[in-house]
Amino acid sequence: MTDETRTSRTGFEVSREFEEERATILERMRIGPSELKAIIYSVIPLIAVFFIGCWLAGNPFDATVRVADSGYNQTHNLVGTSEWHIVWFVVLVGLIFEFMDAAAGMGFGTAVGALLLLAGFTPVQVVPTIMIEQAVCGLVGTFLHQEFKNVEWRFKPMSETIKLWLLIAGLGCVAILISITAVYSIFAVHKVWIKLYVMMTLLLMGAISLYQGASKKEWKYRPKLMTLFGFLAGFNKGIGGGGFGPVVTVGGLISGVPVKSQLAVTAIAEGTVSTFAVIIWFVTLSTGTQIDFILLPSMMIAAIGSGIIAPFAVRVFPEKLWRWVVPAYCLCLAAYGFYRLGPTIMSELGL
Repeated sequence: MTDETRTSRTGFEVSREFEEERATILERMRIGPSELKAIIYSVIPLIAVFFIGCWLAGNPFDATVRVADSGYNQTHNLVGTSEWHIVWFVVLVGLIFEFMDAAAGMGFGTAVGALLLLAGFTPVQVVPTIMIEQAVCGLVGTFLHQEFKNVEWRFKPMSETIKLWLLIAGLGCVAILISITAVYSIFAVHKVWIKLYVMMTLLLMGAISLYQGASKKEWKYRPKLMTLFGFLAGFNKGIGGGGFGPVVTVGGLISGVPVKSQLAVTAIAEGTVSTFAVIIWFVTLSTGTQIDFILLPSMMIAAIGSGIIAPFAVRVFPEKLWRWVVPAYCLCLAAYGFYRLGPTIMSELGL
C-alpha cells in the first residue's frame, strides 16, 4: 500500500472490503489461525479480571463490604460477612445484554442496571461492577473488531476511526467530571426528568437512524456532527449513567459512519470512558466510600462469553442487517425506559 493510499484511507473501508471478499455468511464464519490466536489473547484478560473479581468479592479491604441496605444481601444472610457466590441470574442477564451491547453498541448499562436494582441490589453493588465490565469488554472488543476486519485502527497517518475515538472519549471523560455538578447542584434537576430527557434523546435518534436505513442511500460522512453527538453522549453518561452507547452509535450512523466501524468506535470510546470512571470509583475509596463487589465474578463470566462472540457476530452478518438492528434496538431501549418511567412521571405530576 502506497503512502498516498494509506493517507486517503479512513479506517472504515476494511469491513466493506471484507464483505466483498467473503460474500456469504458462511464464508465470513471461517476463522484463520491469526484470528483464533486473537480470540485466545482476548480471553486471557477477561479470565484475569474474573479472578480479580473473585478476590475483590471476598472483601480484602476495609472499603469493600457486604452492604447492609441490599435486599439481596439481606435475603441470603450475607450482611456482615465476606461470603459470596456466583449469581446465575446475573450471568444470564449479563450474557444477553452484553452480547446486544457489544453487537449493537448500546443497552448494557441502561437495561442491566435497572434489572439488577429491581432484583434488590444497590447502586454501590451495580454501578462499579458495570463500569469494570464495560471497561474490560470495550477494550477487548476494540482489539477483536480489528482482528475480525470490522474496522482499522491506524495512528500514522491517523485514521478517522482513531480521531473519532479521541474526540468521543475525551468529551465523555470531561462530562463525567462536570455534568453531575452542573445538573444536580447548579440546576437541581430531579433525577426522573433527567431520565426522561435521556429516553427522549434515544427515541429521536433511533427514529432518525431508522429513517436513514429505510432511505437506502449512502449518507455523506460529516465528522463535525460527531462533536455534537460525542458531547451529548458524555453529558448523558455523566448525569444519568446511561445513554452513552446509543447516542454515540446512532450519532455515528447519522454522521455517515459505516455501521460496523461505528460499533467498533463505540466499543473503544465506551471502554475508555468506563476505564476512567473505574479509576474515579477507586479513588473515592480513599474518601470513605464503600463498594460491594459481590456481582463482579458473575458479570465477568458473562463477559467471557458475550465479549468474544459479539464482535464476531458483527463480522459475520451483513452491514445492511446491522443498519436496521441498531436503530430498532435503540427504539426498544427507549420504549423500555418510558415503560419504567411512566408511573414515576405520573406521580411527579400528581396524576
